[in-house]
Amino acid sequence: MKIISDSCCDLNTELKKQLDIELVPLTIRIGNQEFLDDESLDTKELLKVMKNNEDSPKTASPSPGSFIEKYKKNDKSFVVTLSSALSSTYNHAMMAKNMILEEAGNKFIHVFDSVSAAAGETLICIKLNELINKGLHESEIIEKTNEYIGEMKTFFVLESLDNLIKAGRMSKIQGKLASALSIKPIMGSTDDGNIRLVKKVRGINKALSKLVDVIGEEENSCKFEEKVLGITHVNCKERAEKLKEDIMNQYSFKDIIIVEAGGISSVYANDGGIVLAF
Repeated sequence: MKIISDSCCDLNTELKKQLDIELVPLTIRIGNQEFLDDESLDTKELLKVMKNNEDSPKTASPSPGSFIEKYKKNDKSFVVTLSSALSSTYNHAMMAKNMILEEAGNKFIHVFDSVSAAAGETLICIKLNELINKGLHESEIIEKTNEYIGEMKTFFVLESLDNLIKAGRMSKIQGKLASALSIKPIMGSTDDGNIRLVKKVRGINKALSKLVDVIGEEENSCKFEEKVLGITHVNCKERAEKLKEDIMNQYSFKDIIIVEAGGISSVYANDGGIVLAF
């Protein structure tokens, strides 16, 4: 049973060994430069290019053919993709599934829409690995994983609003005003995997402190002691460690893991960004 995800699933060395996961890379274009979001990508160089370029970074989903290559190698595959509200990756993974099942009907492939990104995808892959190791039947794994996805919460704090402004998601005037006032938005996911504004806070440290409070607002609907919390950081490990410590001091999560952002998460959250899910 193989777990496959796209390159927005952020991993650390330990998780790469533990999960035996295969990642299908997205591509990133900035101006006339193109980057493949695989293990050879230098994310620090990517951040530098983004900062020095006026163009908005563009991301492209893996082709159905890229997923077909992975499916061919395995008799049974569970696939986790970026939120279908943010990317066409899920649709391409499904197209690939339908194409290969027409050729080889004896394969098992199930594609999950994470309705999340970054650490959210990571947590779903960890959950899948846990369920597979318990020896559960495929149908039970699907049911329990869908339940897990339905309960999951994703939040993020942005240090830089540059990419939101470049992509037209925030007007230049709003962006300049927010930057002048040091406003750092706390964003969250909607039930269908879109992005919503949770709070506007002045200053990154206050925003991260408020993020810890926002987590607490979910405590009544979530059993924290049964959940793992994942933190993706974009080039700010110390910030992620401090956040982990603050969360541990306040709540009783089963575990808290930290992963460094790959290319796609770096594009979405930008330098200094934090994404967390539980």
